[in-house]
Amino acid sequence: MKFESILQIILFGSSIGLGGIIFKKISVLRNLPDDYSQTSEKKQEFVLRLKAGIKKRNPLKGLSYEMVLEKILTGLRILSLKLEGKTSNSLQELRQNIKERKIRENDNYWEKIKKSTKRNSKTK
Repeated sequence: MKFESILQIILFGSSIGLGGIIFKKISVLRNLPDDYSQTSEKKQEFVLRLKAGIKKRNPLKGLSYEMVLEKILTGLRILSLKLEGKTSNSLQELRQNIKERKIRENDNYWEKIKKSTKRNSKTK
């Protein structure tokens, strides 16, 4: 409930601020000279000519959906192969570390047995 009231306050405040900005901009737009609209028409004509030129040249003409899809899938395949290689290397290192640890533990095992047999022979 508290969260909703905070959201309502924020919405109300932002609406008032937005209304104030719009009110200020409307008065500025009313005071613009009529010559300004002619320059915007020139800009619109330029934009239309530019769009027509781009459509005429069509830089993406030779690009097909299948080619783009093939390149994306090839990139994903390469990425997955690299990831698989790194994963296999990590697994190999982990297995090697486990083998080394087992070898060290076995060495300690026999040393412990020797120590315990020495202690048992001394106590008898």
